[in-house]
Amino acid sequence: MDRIQRRLAGSGLATLLALASAGAAAQASWPTRPIRMLIALAPGGGVDTTGRLLAQKLSERWGQPVVVENRPGAGGALATETLARSAPDGYTMLTNSSGVAITPSLMKLSYDPRKDIIPVSLAVISPGVMVVHPSVPVKSVKEFIAFAKARPGDLLYSSSGNGTGQHLAAALFSQMAGVQMMHVPYKGTAPSITDLIGGRVSLSMASVVSTRQFFETGKLRALAVLGEKRTPALPKLPTIAESGVPGYAYENWYGLFLPGRTPMDIVLKTQQEVTRILNDPETAKKLVGQGLDPVGSTHAEFVRFYEDEMVKNAKLIASIGVEAR
Repeated sequence: MDRIQRRLAGSGLATLLALASAGAAAQASWPTRPIRMLIALAPGGGVDTTGRLLAQKLSERWGQPVVVENRPGAGGALATETLARSAPDGYTMLTNSSGVAITPSLMKLSYDPRKDIIPVSLAVISPGVMVVHPSVPVKSVKEFIAFAKARPGDLLYSSSGNGTGQHLAAALFSQMAGVQMMHVPYKGTAPSITDLIGGRVSLSMASVVSTRQFFETGKLRALAVLGEKRTPALPKLPTIAESGVPGYAYENWYGLFLPGRTPMDIVLKTQQEVTRILNDPETAKKLVGQGLDPVGSTHAEFVRFYEDEMVKNAKLIASIGVEAR
């Protein structure tokens, strides 16, 4: 998996043996009762879709109900705090977005993002897309850059809020492309896209899930996808890196987490089941049809990826001057 650097945790042999043996007998039959699946964002979005699908499939495989509970708020930090305070017994899980790797740089948290939650598996990449209002007379990223450079500071771009992935994706583009644009933050993706459709702003870096219906009907124009690679959901649409900004990539993702100190046998059992679910052809087809790219990773890969994402976002947030709250 070339999105994730493969690196095994560097613990000593004694630690590995302890993790392998601690509580193994007691946990062998886990789960034996219902599991709570926290979802960090509101119903209806990609995180909710992914979390509910995983809950359904895990319930089928384990023969125990996996009960979904949406706990939106504070960019996903509210649900993450709930997870961090839950018993480390495998009976509370969390599906969260890449915001979980952004909030540590934006707010004072009541939990330690490196110790109090455990990254289990990267579930999906939610491809982002660079979209403009049709009144912007460009059909490619190169044309947009030339258009923006001729109007420094005049073009407005929308996002779902200060310090969100949409904001950071656009700010990174501005830095790497050498263009000056004005940021207009909204309280959520829906109003951000509504004003883009209305022509009150010119550009947004939003998910395929939230914009596809609009650029396919001509209400918006898609110029490129934001990730390292083209997405199976839109195979003909180039990446920004292909389109004139080499090295650009910003990806939104969703992953599964457990409380810190959860026994490693439960972590690995959960990760293996999630990977099997995401590798199932029917499940993968359903996710791709909704504009999501299924991944499925090992626990070690996701730990490394999560750490890298926190470092990357911290540097970007510092460089654009977003104040912590």
